[in-house]
Amino acid sequence: MRKLLSIALLALIGCGTNQKTADQKAVRNLDPVPYANTITEDELKTHLYTYASDEFEGRDTGSPGQKKAVAYLRDEYKSLNIPAAQKDGNYYQNVPLQKGSKLNSELTINGKSYPFIEQFISIRPNENGTTAFSEVVYLGYGIDDEKYSNYKGQDVEGKVILIKLGEPKQEDGNYVISGTEDATKWSGNVIQAIGAKLKAAEDHKAKGVLFYVDKLYPRVKAQFNYMRSNSSISLKGEANTFFNYYIDTQLATDLYPTIAADENATTIKVDGTLINKDKINDIDSENVVAIIKGSENPEEYIVISAHLDHEGIKARQIYNGADDDGSGTVAILEIAEAFQKAQKEGNGPKRSIVFLHVTGEEKGLLGSRYYTDNPIFPLENTVADLNIDMIGRIDPKRTEGDRNYIYLIGSDKLSTELHNISEEINKKYTNIELDYTYNDENDPNRYYYRSDHYNFAKNNVPVIFYFNGTHDDYHKPTDTPDKINYDLLTNRTKLVFHTAWELANRDQRIVADKAKVKATK
Repeated sequence: MRKLLSIALLALIGCGTNQKTADQKAVRNLDPVPYANTITEDELKTHLYTYASDEFEGRDTGSPGQKKAVAYLRDEYKSLNIPAAQKDGNYYQNVPLQKGSKLNSELTINGKSYPFIEQFISIRPNENGTTAFSEVVYLGYGIDDEKYSNYKGQDVEGKVILIKLGEPKQEDGNYVISGTEDATKWSGNVIQAIGAKLKAAEDHKAKGVLFYVDKLYPRVKAQFNYMRSNSSISLKGEANTFFNYYIDTQLATDLYPTIAADENATTIKVDGTLINKDKINDIDSENVVAIIKGSENPEEYIVISAHLDHEGIKARQIYNGADDDGSGTVAILEIAEAFQKAQKEGNGPKRSIVFLHVTGEEKGLLGSRYYTDNPIFPLENTVADLNIDMIGRIDPKRTEGDRNYIYLIGSDKLSTELHNISEEINKKYTNIELDYTYNDENDPNRYYYRSDHYNFAKNNVPVIFYFNGTHDDYHKPTDTPDKINYDLLTNRTKLVFHTAWELANRDQRIVADKAKVKATK
């Protein structure tokens, strides 16, 4: 009798298991289109006219307007009954920041003092204290490329280096690195070239950089007040032990008289002292993070991200940031609503979906860096990051008849599978032209490194960055909700939703087959 009962019980359990498997398979094969169709022009428009309104004062990091923005996002998730990601029920992940309100340094070389601002400038807070140095290593253009490197054979760890703008050319006038008349990332776009050269110096563990910017110095000087008040925010506790100062022609030639013509590395013996006396204030800001838990693999996470901040108020004008990145922010809210409707009807995602709104993107990807340095969910369990930054406008390079497009960046950098899935999902559901122009590693704009997905990518999490390109209103007070193309915003948002749906519900987690081996410290 007991044996027969056991057999019957096992059969019953087996039937239940088979039914559960069948139900799970049905969810994975469910048509997501009805849920995607809850993403509408009207709802996106309603959200954006509020989120990018004057009431939010441009959402500058740490400002009252940014506080209104995070409260708006929190309340929307509450109204959708989508829980906070953190165990304590708090939607806010506090991001401690610091701001150099009064930057000031003293520099003396070989007994000569150089006045701050007049001859050398830093635009971000540095570690306070005194640095004495007996040599400066001149590294020409400061380039570190496979085809040309000023660092070859040079040990600059812990040393002060001197570099300049530009990149080398051949006798025929073509650039050495590209072999053509086209400049590369090392000089094509000045801002990005400076960033690439500073990163190379940091990667080689230099103590700091004296950057000769030649004829640009007067412009740097003229804009110093703006840079000091808007670009000197960093994560708290990260006063930079690696420093960089922009220097004028007089200081550069005092250090190395032939700097304009000479590209060869050399060591300059000096008696130098740098004293940094920055005044740094603490400021608070927040990421907003919500989650829909997965039904089968809740410990695997698909992150959908966008930055919630913008430029704030400058010269009494509000920078509303409707496209940058109000468009990405409201897109996430609509995607969240679609997934929540599916879950409410018993068709929730197999893997967890994390809705991540990050702060401080405009100040250097600070909120996303804080999240990836202090992840709420382990990065090794994070399947992918789908990052949305400006998807509501049309690149002026395109005509009205060529408007159904989106630039995709990064989809193939770490996972071949992710790229292929993205292509297939688009063909099946949204039929948008996927343009990979800015995915080119040699693209001088360097967009792959300029939005929040990059902090995931550098941690080997596969990413896709959705981007419509810049336009005449980019980072101007004229980036307003009335200029958004809501039909395009809707379809592009649906593309992200469908891609997330597929990643969340496929049988196997995608593989990061191109992941980089992390260097040990």
